[in-house]
Amino acid sequence: MRIIIKPIISEKSAAMTEKTPERYAFKVVPSANKIEIKNAIEAMYNVKVESVNTMNYSGKRKARYTKSGLIRGKVAAFKKAVVTLKEGQTIDFYANI
Repeated sequence: MRIIIKPIISEKSAAMTEKTPERYAFKVVPSANKIEIKNAIEAMYNVKVESVNTMNYSGKRKARYTKSGLIRGKVAAFKKAVVTLKEGQTIDFYANI
């Protein structure tokens, strides 16, 4: 089972990484715990993880008005992990492009 779904690359996470270069954000499986996330990051990117902070985001209901009427839906719930690496370690997301 894959623990890491994808890295979160947004303006907010880029600003966080500029401020503290060893912090990265990932979208992870909601059932994963901090130890599993740490082991998955270390195995996938070949780095040493110092700490893991997790946040659970609940799904939100959304509605939009269109010509055909009101369309209702829901944004999926997800879990976010902010990983702090050891001093001097970095992850290059764009190396394989």
